[in-house]
Amino acid sequence: MNKIYNPIKKDWTSLLKRPTQTVADIEKMVDPIFLEVKNSGDTAIKTYTEKFDRVSIENFSVTKEEIEIAASQVPENLKLAIQLAKRNIEKFHDAQRTDRVSVETSTGVHCWQEKRPIQKVGLYIPGGTAPLFSTVLMLTVPANLAGCKEIVLCSPPNKEGKLHPAILYTANLCGVTKIFKVGGVQAIAGMTFGTETIPQVYKIFGPGNQYVTVAKQIATKYGIAIDMPAGPSELLVMADDSANAAFVASDLLSQAEHGADSQVILVSTSKLLISEVEREVEEQIKLLPRQEIAKKSIANSKLIYVEDKDIAVELINEYGPEHYILCVENESFFLDRTYNAGSVFIGNYTPESAGDYASGTNHTLPTNGYAKQYSGVNLDSFMKAITFQKISKQGIQGIGETIELMAEAEGLFAHKNAVSLRLKSL
Repeated sequence: MNKIYNPIKKDWTSLLKRPTQTVADIEKMVDPIFLEVKNSGDTAIKTYTEKFDRVSIENFSVTKEEIEIAASQVPENLKLAIQLAKRNIEKFHDAQRTDRVSVETSTGVHCWQEKRPIQKVGLYIPGGTAPLFSTVLMLTVPANLAGCKEIVLCSPPNKEGKLHPAILYTANLCGVTKIFKVGGVQAIAGMTFGTETIPQVYKIFGPGNQYVTVAKQIATKYGIAIDMPAGPSELLVMADDSANAAFVASDLLSQAEHGADSQVILVSTSKLLISEVEREVEEQIKLLPRQEIAKKSIANSKLIYVEDKDIAVELINEYGPEHYILCVENESFFLDRTYNAGSVFIGNYTPESAGDYASGTNHTLPTNGYAKQYSGVNLDSFMKAITFQKISKQGIQGIGETIELMAEAEGLFAHKNAVSLRLKSL
């Protein structure tokens, strides 16, 4: 791993750069795929599935028979684990419900806000080197709690043209309405425009590689909303001498094994801990089945020593990590000053893996520094807040002159007239 000691502030930008291509580089490849899917629908989807996934599929829709077969292939202990995780995720997201907000702003002027579900949502579930059935839980549970009517799921097929049994079992368990064996840029384009098979949706959710992330951003050009830019996974650990070096190393590797373009960073005020963690990483990585992927990620990762906690806090907020593990003696100092992070894991016994699977929080989080302005997926992500108002005769008399004066000052006399007519009628 790359060790950096007391980096000067002017170097932070280059030091904290993610190992991903720029949007401009990827956009050149993504744009033509979008246009082909827009113009040719399923034909284009099939062409790009053959090209990128190296499998020919005539029917992208998953059948009931496929779901039943998949359910029989999932071990019972895994089913029970998925069900327990689902309950915890439901409990946490259901607690996020808010009551209707209602207030009389002036006498006779009644304003209120209610939340309504987004009716059609598209969920992207990564397949690739790791079939993330846990992401099915993270997206379908809040979608159902919100009351979304149509929940469309796309995930890349394997070389046999199938989806992982656990993905199908979890999707069926959580009430997904339509499942398609389509991945990558073509899946995002399909949900953006709609094809003969894949429905168009109003908002697209889910993590993916850097190509999927850019595809989601391009979808916004065509009027489709997205949850956030959520690309290759990343983790930053802040630890001092109170941390367990073996635990820290295991957390770094848990994210490094996601993909070669993942990034993990350790920030510490202890040179001794940095050395211990580096040794632990070298030992633990030998035991991983995905060690070749993890090694590539580790090559992009950093061990950063800083002299004091004030510098550490500033550097961490500048990075804005997707996942942020805090193993320090003075937790409150860091927590009170944490502004940019997708999800925070506190203490030696809170691994990031808990949030990935079963603690209840959502693991679909902003990456690449977007934690500075985006939240992770939550119940409100699947809902819209609509405002309502009703004004009585007394109410319009109370605020009417204010509206007239402001409209006239802006030169919008039709606006003024809409009030004046009502006032004259009274």
